[in-house]
Amino acid sequence: MRARVLTLILVVGIALAALATVPRFAQLRGPGNNRGYEPVQPLAYSHRLHAGELQIDCQYCHSGAQRSRYAGIPSAGVCMNCHKFIRAPRSAVRAEELAAKEEGREPLRVTSPELAKLYQALALDENLEPSADGEPQAIRWARIHQLPDFVYFDHRPHIAAGVQCQKCHGPIETMERVRQMEDLSMGWCIDCHRDPFTSGGDAGNPVASTDCVSCHY
Repeated sequence: MRARVLTLILVVGIALAALATVPRFAQLRGPGNNRGYEPVQPLAYSHRLHAGELQIDCQYCHSGAQRSRYAGIPSAGVCMNCHKFIRAPRSAVRAEELAAKEEGREPLRVTSPELAKLYQALALDENLEPSADGEPQAIRWARIHQLPDFVYFDHRPHIAAGVQCQKCHGPIETMERVRQMEDLSMGWCIDCHRDPFTSGGDAGNPVASTDCVSCHY
């Protein structure tokens, strides 16, 4: 009798412990299944402004998409191609010019807070020259789109086939902060491979492979 009571207590204890862990497991997300993931980045880079309003081509910054598996994150040097000349939004510069005119003084140099972070990471001084007492630091961007290690994905054939960036990344040109739009699951990929013409690619290209070894070496 005592053994049965102890066994019952043990079973109930295990059951209660299992129930307590259910909410935790429910919150877990496997790699590549992070739809809606929208982390705060170290710099508030706006794709809405750059890719949307200014219509900068995606591959100007993510040039690796054409020549490697990975699209890559642009170096700060790529940012400086423009931002060694543009230090703040035109509206902020214009506001300072008007204020200086009303006050009878020379306008001050305006630098936006986010671009100040870029210059600080590059250890640049007020004149955007290398600082004598600074050391450049990498900008630690938070990766958003990530597939499991057992999946082989290569940007090159998709770019060559004319697949639009928005097919996988959503309307990136409208995003103030980038988020993952699709779940990037195997089923989602296979659906596109079975009917690649819905991907926005070139209809003259052959049907994409659904062979397992295409994505799983």
